[in-house]
Amino acid sequence: MVINVYSQYFQARACFSGVERRGALVLLISDSEAGMISYKVAVSFFPHRDAEDFGVSYDAYFEKEVYSALGRRSRKREAAFLESLRSEIDAIAAEHDAMVDWEHPLNEARMG
Repeated sequence: MVINVYSQYFQARACFSGVERRGALVLLISDSEAGMISYKVAVSFFPHRDAEDFGVSYDAYFEKEVYSALGRRSRKREAAFLESLRSEIDAIAAEHDAMVDWEHPLNEARMG
């Protein structure tokens, strides 16, 4: 079962496929199946042309697996992943000449 443990939209700066991206959806994703649990951090950069534009495009979606082992979800483990989320996302963004503006969220964080 795939669960978005955390998701939030932020202002961002990037350009993919010739399109300026001014928003980013940041995620911590949990996936459990057959006694295995994995966690991924992910970011998707999207145009965000106006205050109502949250149409996420998947041509600028990047993810990184940060944990995979036997077991199940753990609040303590998820708290640790949330602590390192910004640095993980910053590293992914830097690889693609992009930036998430953590000081300017576009909505409240959603926890799942």
